[in-house]
Amino acid sequence: MTQISYANIARDGLWNNNPALVQILGLCPLLAVSNTVINGLGLGLATLLTLVLSNVTVSLIRNIVRSEIRIPVFVLVIASIVTAIELAMNAYFHELYKILGIFIPLIVTNCAIIARAEAFASKNAVVPSFVDGFTMGLGFTAVLVTLGAMREALGQGTLFAHANLMFGEIGSMMKITLVDNYHGFLLAILPPGAFIGLGMLIAIKNTIDARRKSRTVPVALPADAGATA
Repeated sequence: MTQISYANIARDGLWNNNPALVQILGLCPLLAVSNTVINGLGLGLATLLTLVLSNVTVSLIRNIVRSEIRIPVFVLVIASIVTAIELAMNAYFHELYKILGIFIPLIVTNCAIIARAEAFASKNAVVPSFVDGFTMGLGFTAVLVTLGAMREALGQGTLFAHANLMFGEIGSMMKITLVDNYHGFLLAILPPGAFIGLGMLIAIKNTIDARRKSRTVPVALPADAGATA
């Protein structure tokens, strides 16, 4: 029996197999709502919770679901979880829910979630499935928040604007104004800015990976070096 490495699962979710930067999944909501940090954080946390709950549920029922109907069952599980999250957000974070709009129920169609249910949770126990869902969701949320911070800073000259939508009155004190009397950079908060920002994040990740790989490749010695040593 293959032993599960939680460190490898975490590295895959956060970096090596990040849903947004490597698998390139869930781009529709990622690009659409990542114009501020709070919008990105809200959708990211909803996606993270969906990944955790769906992975755990699929892992629990994996031995009682026939293989012929597993995909419809997984989709039904994910849809039920997303519906519950949507209703909770509507009740407790109504203004943020209105901003995120259709992209909350569209979490059901996020390929990253059904992919983790099929590729990992349906084949592993509850604890590894929980860790996989949590780290994959955390990696996706990190990209959403980072992209949201880039676009908000360039587009509006602020960070954590409208944090009160998620954190209540205390969130009003979280807003950071980077540039006073900033007139904004419209491209950053428009859809093309989302594509450019994501492309930059992917390029940065690929550059880091290439440099790390080059450091680990052993340097080949000349053929006659060993003979003269």
